[in-house]
Amino acid sequence: MNLYLITFQSGLNKMESVYDCHKDLFVEIEKYFTLHLIHYKEVETIPEDAYKMAFIASGGVEKTVTQHFDLLPYPITLLTDGLQNSLAASLEIATWMRNKGMKARIIHGSPMHMVKQILSHHQAFAAKREIKGKRIGVIGYPSSWLVASNVDYLLAKRRWGIEYIDIPMEEIYCLYYQITDDDIGYKASVLVKQAVACREATPEDFLKAMRLYKAVRIICEKKHLDAVTLSCFSLIEKLGTTGCLALSLLNDEGIPAGCEGDLQSIFTMLIAKVLTNQTGFMANPSFINEEQNELVVAHCTIATKMTDRFIIRNHFESETGVAIQGILHEGEITVLKCGGECLDEYFVSRGQLTENTNYINACRTQIRIRLGKPVDYFTRNPLGNHHIVLMGDHEQVIHEFMQLNSCKQIE
Repeated sequence: MNLYLITFQSGLNKMESVYDCHKDLFVEIEKYFTLHLIHYKEVETIPEDAYKMAFIASGGVEKTVTQHFDLLPYPITLLTDGLQNSLAASLEIATWMRNKGMKARIIHGSPMHMVKQILSHHQAFAAKREIKGKRIGVIGYPSSWLVASNVDYLLAKRRWGIEYIDIPMEEIYCLYYQITDDDIGYKASVLVKQAVACREATPEDFLKAMRLYKAVRIICEKKHLDAVTLSCFSLIEKLGTTGCLALSLLNDEGIPAGCEGDLQSIFTMLIAKVLTNQTGFMANPSFINEEQNELVVAHCTIATKMTDRFIIRNHFESETGVAIQGILHEGEITVLKCGGECLDEYFVSRGQLTENTNYINACRTQIRIRLGKPVDYFTRNPLGNHHIVLMGDHEQVIHEFMQLNSCKQIE
C-alpha cells in the first residue's frame, strides 16, 4: 500500500531533513505502507487515485496551507506528530478550515496510535473507491409501508457511484417455473441436514423456496448484481412462497440480499460488506427497553453462516413458505443504518448481543441487544424501521467511512 504525504515544512527547515526529524513516526508507518514524502508544490506528481493526506511537518506553515487547501483531499486530514511545533500549527489550520465551513480532522498521538488511525482511515478510503460502480438489483418494488425509506437513484449515483437496477418480478416468475427439482435437489438436501430442526415448513414448501433462490441467483449472475433487494411479500400470492430462504442463501454466498425492496437497507448491507467483509442481519426493532438500554430485533431471514445453528421455520406473518430461525453467538455486535434519499445520513453503535429470544409474536430470528449508545435514538430520531446488525465491533471504521463521505451522524 502506498501513502503519499503532502508535506508542509517551514522555510526555516529543509525538506531533506523531514524524514530524519520525524523518523519515529515514519518507521512505524513503513511497517504497513510504502511512504512517499511529497512537497506541496509537487502534488501533481501524485497518481490521481492514490491514498494521500497532508503532513504538517513544522510550525509556521499555517498561511501556506490555507492558501493551498484545494490541493488536499476532502474531507481534510492533517497528520502531525507534534514535533517542530507542528501540532500548534495543525490546530490553527483546522480551526480556520472549520470556520470556512469545511471538515478537518487531525491525526495525532504516539506513532503506534497514529498508525492505527491511518490504517482505519485507509480502510475507509479503500472502501469508498471500491463502492463505485456497484450494482444493486431491485426486484419488484419497495413495500408500501416503507414510506420513509426512499432513495433518489440519480443522487445516490452522483454521491456514491452506485447504480440501482429495477427488475420486474415477471423475470423471476419466468425463471422460477423453468427450474426443476433436479436443479435444486442436492443443495436443498445439504441445507436440510445442516439445520438442527425443521418445524412448520413442509418438503414442498422447501422445494418452492429453493426454486425461488435459484431464480434470484440466476438474475444476479445475468444482471451482474453486487447486491439485491426483493419485493418478497408480492411472492406469496403468486408463488405460494416467501423470499426468506433465498435471501439467506445469497447472503451466505457473499451477495448482500435484503427483503421488502428496502432501498436504504440494502445499500447499508452493501456498505457493510465492502467495508468489513461481514454479512449483515437486516432486522426490525421489535421491543425497546429504555431503562435497560436494550432492544430486541427480529426478522425471518438471516445468513445461516452468521448463526451458531439454525432451525427451518415458516414465515411469521403469513405462516407460509420457509423462514430461518437463527441462534447467534452472544458477544460484541454493531448496529448500523444509512438513510436519507441520497444516503447521506447514518446511525452506528457498538453493542452486546445478550440473548437469543423466542417470542411467539415476533419474526423467527430474534436477538436482544444492549446498545452502546442511548437506545432512545429509536424513539426520538430513527432512520426508519430496518437496521443492520453485524457481528463484532466495527463502529470506528464505519464512522470513519461515513465521515470521509461527508455524511451526517444521527444519534
